[in-house]
Amino acid sequence: MARMLHHLALLLVGLAVKIRVLGYWSLVYGYCALCAAVALLKLWWSVVLRPTTTFRWGLRETPPACLNDTSLGTHCYVRIKESGLRFHYVAAGERGKPLMLFLHGFPEFWFSWRYQLREFKSEFRVVAVDMRGYGESDLPLSTESYGFDYLVTDVKDIVEYLGYNRCCLVGHDWGGTVAWLFAIHYPEMVTKLIVLNCPHPSVFTDYALRHPSQLLKSSHFFFFQLPRFPELMLSINDFKALKALFTSRSTGIGRKGRWLTAEDLEAYLYALSQPGALTGALNYYRNVFSSLPLSHKHVRSPVLLLWGERDAFLEQEMAEACRLYIRNHFRLNIISGASHWLQQDQPDIVNTLIWTFLKEGEGRKSYRN
Repeated sequence: MARMLHHLALLLVGLAVKIRVLGYWSLVYGYCALCAAVALLKLWWSVVLRPTTTFRWGLRETPPACLNDTSLGTHCYVRIKESGLRFHYVAAGERGKPLMLFLHGFPEFWFSWRYQLREFKSEFRVVAVDMRGYGESDLPLSTESYGFDYLVTDVKDIVEYLGYNRCCLVGHDWGGTVAWLFAIHYPEMVTKLIVLNCPHPSVFTDYALRHPSQLLKSSHFFFFQLPRFPELMLSINDFKALKALFTSRSTGIGRKGRWLTAEDLEAYLYALSQPGALTGALNYYRNVFSSLPLSHKHVRSPVLLLWGERDAFLEQEMAEACRLYIRNHFRLNIISGASHWLQQDQPDIVNTLIWTFLKEGEGRKSYRN
């Protein structure tokens, strides 16, 4: 009798798990369908209002001068033997100094760290990478090539190629997600972790599923699961949606900080208008639902989390919740009036807070290889 009850209990547990999995994927695909319907309405309305220009967009063939600004550093390339991929990065500061590695978010590239490259090159070997699928780095064709394991391994390979066995790791948005994951899986390689406007992946998953308001703000995660259609919507009207992302009152840079200049905006459009560039960027999202939840969650490095108070995409309550997964010193700074694009919006405040964090505890000498 006891064995039968035990067997029945196992069956019920298994059934409950299957129901949860079914509910999870029903939510994902149902929300994808809803987002697609909304996007189709927007496309139809755009065609009605601008029938001759909706499907016009231009490839930027010449990079703006700001991308070749020598004060930002030297353009370099590395081909990783294991993956076969070539990565582009911009580096400044003396070789042999402690490594500070920057990982950008969506839809950015190395240029988003321009203010930090200038600031920290005096004490660090600063390196801002074009992550796989972005900028001048290689663009793998398969969606599966953008899974978490590949993205984390890219960081490890790049650090080792640069001649280091550890670094101060800085990430924003998607780069922040990869930075969290790298610190979880390779704690010995992260002296300090600095994350801007990106919650711990487990915090994001748990919070979004419990708060419909965050699920709504994350609707792009679902829309981007669709093949090809998101690329079209981001391209129409000469990349109007991308321009709005960086410049609009609701989501853009400069509402209370520095404005994105016309040349800065052209730098982004130059990078994102290249063949396949949008697909590479969107493929990060197309793997996310199959990569969660995480099996390992705890971070053992000291962590600085910087958060723009007026982030249009992420609710502030997630920032404090990250403390649950950190087994070391944790500092959280909420920056008043700052947007999601924190390091570009409020670079002086961001740089000051990073310096303060770096000087805490072990001091700068601890970063030497």
